[in-house]
Amino acid sequence: MTAKASLFSTFWHMGRATLRWLISGWRIVLFGMLVLSLALSPATYQRENRHAIAYQIVLGTFQNLIWFSVLSSLVSLILIRIVVVTALSYGLSKYALEMVVRVLVLELIPLTAALFVALRRTLPDGVELAEMRRRGDLALLQQQGIDPIRREFFPRAVAGMFSVLMLAAVSCVLSLILAYLSIYGFTHWALPGYTRVVGQIFNPSVAMIFLLKTIFFSLAVSLSPMASSLYDTRDTPLHSRSKAANELAAMVRLFFVILLIEVASLMGNYY
Repeated sequence: MTAKASLFSTFWHMGRATLRWLISGWRIVLFGMLVLSLALSPATYQRENRHAIAYQIVLGTFQNLIWFSVLSSLVSLILIRIVVVTALSYGLSKYALEMVVRVLVLELIPLTAALFVALRRTLPDGVELAEMRRRGDLALLQQQGIDPIRREFFPRAVAGMFSVLMLAAVSCVLSLILAYLSIYGFTHWALPGYTRVVGQIFNPSVAMIFLLKTIFFSLAVSLSPMASSLYDTRDTPLHSRSKAANELAAMVRLFFVILLIEVASLMGNYY
């Protein structure tokens, strides 16, 4: 009897956890639809809102772009050197450039850009918005006739999307330049062959998967923390254990969604 009760309790908790995950996923979809409707609304781009959007974009991109570009360049140089030396040792030097582009540009840089923005910007923004809700700042804005979602949530979501796209684009260009210089040196004679190899790698299907993966990374990084701060903390006290559990669950959900996107892109590219 005790074993049956324990088994029933296990399935009960698993069912509740699954239901919470499904509800959280549905809330992320709802928040994404809300952000899309706000993006298409002319009222979103009034003077005060434009200032808030521009401020969040500059704040979320400028500092992250400098640090991430430096770090990604250093890591790229190390990985390029490892791949080139390994390929030379096995007599596969003609495949070194293709391996560098596929591993570094196609896979690692978009993933690290999304994780970098999540840890540096969007997850702290979600905590800040939850704190603002607890203090009553969002309610005060609403009493003043200001839509808190349009003034606080939407600019941060747009800034997160823009940051991921900008960091990934700049770092991919830098990595391609560093790969050329590391393999061929400071000469322009190898440029036609280099562009031909890169163009063969980025065929239409691979380029489309790469673009969609980066866009979905930016959406996941931006929408998941904002949706959690908007819905999950609405009726939850800040200092309760469930509040801390909600924040941890939001982080786990975000990393899980990023993992699913990465797995889907790998299947699209190599299967």
